[in-house]
Amino acid sequence: MVTTGGAAERCLHLTFDDGPNEQHTPRLLDLLASHAAKATFFLLGEQVEKHPEIVERLVAEGHQLGNHSYDHPRFTRIPMAEQLEQIERTERLLTRFDGKALHRFRPPSGRFPLSLLAYYASNPGSMAYWSYDSLDYQQKSVSELIDVMRNHPPRPGDIVLMHDDSDATIDALAVLLPEWRASGFEFSTLPELPEA
Repeated sequence: MVTTGGAAERCLHLTFDDGPNEQHTPRLLDLLASHAAKATFFLLGEQVEKHPEIVERLVAEGHQLGNHSYDHPRFTRIPMAEQLEQIERTERLLTRFDGKALHRFRPPSGRFPLSLLAYYASNPGSMAYWSYDSLDYQQKSVSELIDVMRNHPPRPGDIVLMHDDSDATIDALAVLLPEWRASGFEFSTLPELPEA
């Protein structure tokens, strides 16, 4: 399981869960492009099926695809066979877009049984967590989000948890990305997985 990037370089790994979102993801992509920022998007399979054109744009613009399950169930409440079907169904969808056999998996809501961790310990692939929580899922205002991230700023190598399903996150990033860039940060995807 990856929980942080290397702290040696001044790099932030921006990650966005629950998309692609028809209303918000294109606007977020415009913002990222204006700051030469690359990110990893942990996508839901059902959303991929609804908005394939956004997934095509993600890949074309150099962002990384990650697996966030098919329809965001609580993994601690479903059997292992169903967990694996959620992951594998979404893997097949993602592969159609980027040609990669494996994608990092981030469990919905960050909750998972130890049996899933054991599965990844003995099978190809990797789970991805985060080291910095933006708290954007708490429906904070733009100013509150900015204050949270200014008062407790991310550190080099942090994997930053965010979501691409609200205006507040994008509006906060419009303020914070230039500040982070001015302080010397680069923005990159998570390290690629080795091919299976």
